[in-house]
Amino acid sequence: MIASTRFSVLDRSRVREGHAPGQALRDTVRLAQEAEKLGYDRFWVSEHHGVPGVAGSAPTVLAAAVAAATSTIRVGTGGVMLPNHRPLVVAEQFGVLESLFPGRIDLGVGRSVGFTDGIRRALGQDRSAADGFAGQLDELLGWLDGTQRAHPQVHALPAEGLRIPPFVLATGEGAGIAARAGLPLVIGDLRGREKLLAAVERYRREFRPSVRATEPYVIVAGTVALAGTTEEARRILIPEAWSMAYSRTHGVFPPLEPAERIEARTMTDKERHLYERGLRGHLHGTQEEVAEQLETVIERTGADEVLVTTSTYDRAGLIDSLRRLARIARLAPRPDTP
Repeated sequence: MIASTRFSVLDRSRVREGHAPGQALRDTVRLAQEAEKLGYDRFWVSEHHGVPGVAGSAPTVLAAAVAAATSTIRVGTGGVMLPNHRPLVVAEQFGVLESLFPGRIDLGVGRSVGFTDGIRRALGQDRSAADGFAGQLDELLGWLDGTQRAHPQVHALPAEGLRIPPFVLATGEGAGIAARAGLPLVIGDLRGREKLLAAVERYRREFRPSVRATEPYVIVAGTVALAGTTEEARRILIPEAWSMAYSRTHGVFPPLEPAERIEARTMTDKERHLYERGLRGHLHGTQEEVAEQLETVIERTGADEVLVTTSTYDRAGLIDSLRRLARIARLAPRPDTP
């Protein structure tokens, strides 16, 4: 079952303590090159604003850098947060990307509207902006295929008429939006397994075939960490688990720290609870252990593709994890890529 499933990578350009944000962006480009060599299907980047621990604030710009540094892997966004942008501008940006890198660009969009109230105000939005996502998505699709009528004689150039596959990043209500639009669904995370399964079931039940997808297509996203031992794989999870725990107790999402420093840290009871919770539910372990876990996830969700979203301080460990996953997924390496 694993061998018949596609595998892809999303990198959030996580800033590491002691490294400048620019280093995180360069690390993302290098990780994309490694993912291409290993045979992963696509490589996506994300959108975050005003977050000290994340450098990727302009996903279309970063996607251009990734596409320029690779030659065969599909490149896209996971995703552009549509409430933050005018759909016309998003269409134009992806039209430029597809024109520069034909046949390799994916348009992943989501409905999040910022990490804090201050960021949302700076973006000119509030929480309610997410409620208009379905209409924004329809407008975006209309700009891409030339069917929009709200703005006569206005065209999204050079996007109009190009084949740029759209994907919807979703949880809960977003799954229904993806189904009604007849688009592929990207859904996570793997820790909330029952919630994920319910959303996937709803998506398949409500799916309406479209010119972009004649049948449902499910990409399951989540953290997957492999190493020589179970404990080594667990250590890959530690920096992100602490960063999430810190953000929920201090209101600031910090850069990633080394695992050994976090393990030696004295935590409050609340921090410890959130930290331990953040370590649970991810797919991690040796190749044999993760293969078994993946088989279960793919069988239960019917996933067509797995999008690996692992973040950690140890970039060498992250690359090693992707190499081990590529072996159990039997990916075909691309040795001649840049």
